[in-house]
Amino acid sequence: MTKNIFSNFRGNLFGGITAGIVALPLALAFGVQSGLGPDAGLYGAIFIGFFASLFGGTNTQISGPTAPMTAVSMVLVAGIIATNNGDLEKALPYILLVFLMAGLMQVLLGITGVGKYIKYIPYPVVSGFMTAIGVIILITQLLPVLGYYTEEDTAYIETFNPQAEEVIMNKILQDEAGEGILVLQDFKETISRSEQISEEDILQESKTLAKAENSGVAGAIIALPRAIANIDWLEFILASLTIFIIYGFKKITTKVPSTLVALLVVSVGAYFLKLDYQPIDQIPGGFPIPNLEMFSQFQFGQISPYVFTALTLAFLGSIDSLLTSVVADNMTKTKHNPNQELMGQGIGNSVAAIFGGIPGAGATIRTVVNIKSGGTTKLSGMIAAVLLLVILLALGPIASQIPAAVLAGILITVGIGVMDYKGLKAIPKMQKAEVTIMIVVLLLSVFWNLVYAVGIGLVLASIIFMKKIGDLTADQSKVVPLKNADELMMAWSDELNFPEKLKEEVFIKRLEGPLFFGYTSDFQQLAKEIPDTATHVIIRMGKTPYIDQSGLYAMEEVLMEISQRGIKPIFEGLQAQPRVMMEKIDIIPDLVPKELIFTDFKEAVKYARGNIKNVI
Repeated sequence: MTKNIFSNFRGNLFGGITAGIVALPLALAFGVQSGLGPDAGLYGAIFIGFFASLFGGTNTQISGPTAPMTAVSMVLVAGIIATNNGDLEKALPYILLVFLMAGLMQVLLGITGVGKYIKYIPYPVVSGFMTAIGVIILITQLLPVLGYYTEEDTAYIETFNPQAEEVIMNKILQDEAGEGILVLQDFKETISRSEQISEEDILQESKTLAKAENSGVAGAIIALPRAIANIDWLEFILASLTIFIIYGFKKITTKVPSTLVALLVVSVGAYFLKLDYQPIDQIPGGFPIPNLEMFSQFQFGQISPYVFTALTLAFLGSIDSLLTSVVADNMTKTKHNPNQELMGQGIGNSVAAIFGGIPGAGATIRTVVNIKSGGTTKLSGMIAAVLLLVILLALGPIASQIPAAVLAGILITVGIGVMDYKGLKAIPKMQKAEVTIMIVVLLLSVFWNLVYAVGIGLVLASIIFMKKIGDLTADQSKVVPLKNADELMMAWSDELNFPEKLKEEVFIKRLEGPLFFGYTSDFQQLAKEIPDTATHVIIRMGKTPYIDQSGLYAMEEVLMEISQRGIKPIFEGLQAQPRVMMEKIDIIPDLVPKELIFTDFKEAVKYARGNIKNVI
């Protein structure tokens, strides 16, 4: 094992360094977005990156905070802070405890072998969720891009003074009731305590209420007119310049991460020009210290409302990581271990939580950069994490001078990039039921609750799928005489006399039943099953009455892959619904011309015979 990890040391060194550099600005930005500060993003990138690489099941995976995980974490952080009267220091142990619980749940998912079942998440749910993540990031970052921070708007904060006084008075009464000294006929103690409340106490409570009012998507939309009216042009210019450099520099070269270039150029320029900008929160120096208060102050009642959120983080991190693992497999021609990967991700998230880091998952862009830069083993991911630790220890105080507007600009580009444009473009061509699922998940995620939106989307997808399959089964059910039952275990009868010489170059794939989201992973193995000697593949679809959006894209990927290998695909027995779906996204005729679609197997064989040389 040691030899395997340390093989190709030079490639892993360059891969890890490059991936670490790419991860730096994103870690800072995701930390700020989560509400815990840039240091939490760095801690997450360091500990998840190192331990997920060490214990995971994908050799080239680079892990750390990601947009989906940060979006869910942001909602969790805001909720727990609100229940602790806006006191982050008081809320932090409970926040980290939920993060730890999510990591342990991931480990349990890996141990119990759940990794192989992640594929059953339907595409419309994933598409709606990912697009919602992008929309949430974009809307919530509009305020910092405009240079508007609620805690600095004194006039707005003062409007919450009456409500703040009411909240404080309720706290006094609740404290007295808890102490058993509340007497309705005598409010002397209540008056005495209320007289000790200072203007600063009222102002602090008003700030908490104002920030809660402007949190999330709805709050950002409500605050947007005030932000526009009070725009800070310097902050807006810094954010806009960051966005311009990120997109513009990519046109010059992609060898150097444009996000890092934007971070350095704008930050260094703003610092040396001595511009009066808003810096990010202070990043503490020194090695991260474990937060043990999460254990000493443990109260299940404080975190019990967030158990489902922790489970959502666990599943979301698992899906995010395994999708990246598939990308890594395709690039490196290897095969990851899904359950081992979940255990590695869970261990990484658990350790990160103990040290105050936000949760994360396998990051596609960082993983691709690692592979392209020469990374081949787990060492590359560990090197990337160590590099971030060195930067934290050596440059923490310097990094604290980064303008907040720069990170807001970076997050704007992240929000734009994370949305599922493939799914959005397909809306006019897809079935109404699947479009409905995607839009419901999108809207509920943006304007209500990310966690519940995914659950509702899964329920809707399951109900719609079960109805369709039930209808199709009822329509096509037939009674087969017992004497013919053995044929079900044999080749289809019209294949029995298939020419022997054709078998060397023609591959037959029989599909029985619908091609849907639960079958796509197995179906995609089709391309790997076809031998190198094959020149044609006949895909028999006479028993495939239905194909959903996930199956459609799986079919498209398989056809593209075998076509690139010089293998000609032929359809036989294609039914009406799958054909309509394929025509809508141009699989027919771009990948399978109409002349290669046959209703009869003998005709398909006749075509193959006529197009293969040296066959009698």
